[in-house]
Amino acid sequence: MNFFRSIAGLEIYSSKQRWKLFLLVFAALIVIVSLFFTDILVKKVAEDERQKVLLWADAVQRRASLVVYTEDLFENIKDEERKRVELWAMANQKVWEPTTENVDNFFLEILQSNTTIPVLATDDRGDVITHRNLGPEFGDPRMFDEQLKNYFSVYEPIPITYFSGVSYETLYIYYQDSHVFTELQSLFDDLIESFISEVVVNSANVPVIIVDNSRRKIIAAGNIEQPEPTDLLAVRQVIQSLADKNPPITIQLPMYGTCHVFYTNSFLLTQLKYYPIAQFLVIGIFLIVAYIMFSTSRNAEQNQVWVGMSKETAHQLGTPLSSLVGWLEILKMKGVDQGTIKEISKDLKRLENITERFSKIGSPARLVPVDIIETTREAVEYMKNRTSKKVKFKILSSDKEVMVPLNTNLYEWVIENICKNAVDAMDGVGNLTIEIEDQPRNVIIDITDTGKGIVASKHKTVFTPGYTSKQRGWGLGLSLSKRIIENYHKGKLFVKRSEINKGTTFRIIFNK
Repeated sequence: MNFFRSIAGLEIYSSKQRWKLFLLVFAALIVIVSLFFTDILVKKVAEDERQKVLLWADAVQRRASLVVYTEDLFENIKDEERKRVELWAMANQKVWEPTTENVDNFFLEILQSNTTIPVLATDDRGDVITHRNLGPEFGDPRMFDEQLKNYFSVYEPIPITYFSGVSYETLYIYYQDSHVFTELQSLFDDLIESFISEVVVNSANVPVIIVDNSRRKIIAAGNIEQPEPTDLLAVRQVIQSLADKNPPITIQLPMYGTCHVFYTNSFLLTQLKYYPIAQFLVIGIFLIVAYIMFSTSRNAEQNQVWVGMSKETAHQLGTPLSSLVGWLEILKMKGVDQGTIKEISKDLKRLENITERFSKIGSPARLVPVDIIETTREAVEYMKNRTSKKVKFKILSSDKEVMVPLNTNLYEWVIENICKNAVDAMDGVGNLTIEIEDQPRNVIIDITDTGKGIVASKHKTVFTPGYTSKQRGWGLGLSLSKRIIENYHKGKLFVKRSEINKGTTFRIIFNK
């Protein structure tokens, strides 16, 4: 019966450990599988995003090429307009020189054919000789004043020299971009602005910046906070932070030349990458809190069961114990041998102590300062008389008296439980040493046997209710002892060290 009870206790504990291990492995598998599929999803999104960026980059390149082509086209238009102005200037030169009427009419037609390019001719004195295509704001000027100088300051004037019939005269031909060219230039500027806007506000929704070839100036930025241009350190940090993410895209922009486009992952992809970690972290915190609350509730229920069982045991023992005391008095009156009476009295006193111990479990702590050395010695003396003579007990202490707040009955119970386990571990043969050390704030008690030892993985398990390796054990002694020391006396009880086939040391720590 006892053998099967021991096996059942071990099976319950082993089953509990297996279930814990199974749940832990299952939870780990859930996390690993979730992270695996999330990683696949993140990679797919990143790949899709990368494809969008590549498509967008290709569009940027094409648009940039269009802008560069348009800029070249405008340069060609400028060259053509200058040639037209030079032709117009030559026509003026011919008109002012004496020539035949047919030639004059030919050059007059050239002069009249200019209907778009603003031109103005002045002499050395600054007098306006002729003009064409000026805006209404200039009227019909006679002098080359400051307003006209500012208007015609873009291009250098074209000087022409002609013979007036008396002497050689010099005229200066000033010109400005044609009205058609100005309108096209406005459209070109809008095209550049639209291009930059499309670069920074891209369909991929990624943080992006355009920097110059020196990588010191941010030309435009999108989906990212742009630092002040004067804050060179912040500008450098932003550029460097994006330069480390992806290889740059090189483009050509009018007015800026070679430029570089830097980009990084979108905010959505970054969120998706770290969301599972945050999710599992929150779930983990929730499970930890739930486990702590559940464990606290379970421990409270177990404590109530312990208290209830102890009180009921004390009550059940009390009635027959009172009857036995009465029968002992009857035996005394009948003149039974005094040796027998003495032994019966010892056992009755022992039963009374056991009953008192059970009755005090769960009761308010009432600790009285006592000499722990003497109390330990009394508990050991009781064990000596009830164990094999082949077990040698030793109590070692450098002090004669060490006062500790204790409940004597419960403390003796702890010593008896640990000593019984030690004697069983030694198979009734060996040495059991109790060493008491007095420290400034604590009292340390080391109980060492020379038994079979406990494997390292079981150092905490031996205190679990129901765990036992003995054929006749219930697995309650060490569990009850730990409760008495830690819950009742606010101390500590644990396995200090253990070696297989060499022995085990249990340590008890009391606060003074």
